[in-house]
Amino acid sequence: MATYKLFLLPGDGIGPEVMTEVEKVAAFLGEAGVASFEIEKGLVGGCAYDAHGQAISEEHMAMAQAADAVIFGAVGGPKWDSVPYDVRPEAGLLRLRKDLALFANLRPAICYPALADASSLKREIIENLDIMIVRELTGGVYFGEPKQIIDLGNGQKRGIDTQVYDTYEIERIGRVAFELARKRRNKVTSSEKRNVMKSGVLWHEVMSALHKREYPDVEMEHQLADSLGMQLVRWPKQFDVIVTDNLFGDMLSDIAAMLTGSLGMLPSASLGEANPKTGQRKALYEPVHGSAPDIAGQGIANPIAMIGSFAMCLRYSFGLGDAADKIEQAIADVLASGLRTADIKGDAASTVSTTQMGEAVLAQLRKAMA
Repeated sequence: MATYKLFLLPGDGIGPEVMTEVEKVAAFLGEAGVASFEIEKGLVGGCAYDAHGQAISEEHMAMAQAADAVIFGAVGGPKWDSVPYDVRPEAGLLRLRKDLALFANLRPAICYPALADASSLKREIIENLDIMIVRELTGGVYFGEPKQIIDLGNGQKRGIDTQVYDTYEIERIGRVAFELARKRRNKVTSSEKRNVMKSGVLWHEVMSALHKREYPDVEMEHQLADSLGMQLVRWPKQFDVIVTDNLFGDMLSDIAAMLTGSLGMLPSASLGEANPKTGQRKALYEPVHGSAPDIAGQGIANPIAMIGSFAMCLRYSFGLGDAADKIEQAIADVLASGLRTADIKGDAASTVSTTQMGEAVLAQLRKAMA
């Protein structure tokens, strides 16, 4: 039985609550002989700032580097709104992405039939929705330089953020999208704003050349990012894999997430380059939802996105696709049974707690692996 090193960063708000349910699943997989997990924990975000005066310590960054995968909860909250910008809670996540070179963010948007009515869209628009948004994560306007606020005098200031992409950055995220599409429905939609942005012109050129040179068997289309946002709401099932830059990926993936009815439902993976010798990648897995400070400590958060993120870890970091499939099916079965947390209550007469939902998923998983 293989052993893997997991570094857990529960973070702030509801992060620790939902992370607890992942630990239970990991422990069960060890008992079942699927894999053994050596677990270490650290601090990130506001709790790290409280402890160390920074969003993640050097010690915990080193532990993240040494792990086979990082499992991340959530960061932030009103408590830390006034801390200096460079040590704000979100800076911890940005540093993890940058220092681990996690350039590819995978955000699936899946609508389980049992939750179709939880969406604000009509059932026929989103039922059985299954799309994957591939977001470039370490470049673009979030990391480009210069990034500053300049005092112009006379009470005027100028804020500057720089959108920058090089050919290799676009090619490597493009390859991730094309390879994923080959395992799904074989279609890629590349999105940018080439009509007003030079970086968009380059993105379009590089993606077109990469498609022609290496992936002619995959269907590809281009869409402007604003038009794609409209189409996601109009008819999202026309898409399979969407690949886009850091800024547009941030926005479009949140739109796609809400098509499913709740941010609490969706996992994500952030992947680095594959090691040429071992094939393994640095990777971080996290739910799409935030720290939800308004419900933290109440035991009502939905743990499904966190558990789903662990399933993605099994699939993409450890090659345990069968175990990942069983976890995802367990989630679907629990939802089909009618169990609901508060965020996906809909017309349900009652709701279950974080722990009850986690235990229900684990019970279904036990049945599947009996």
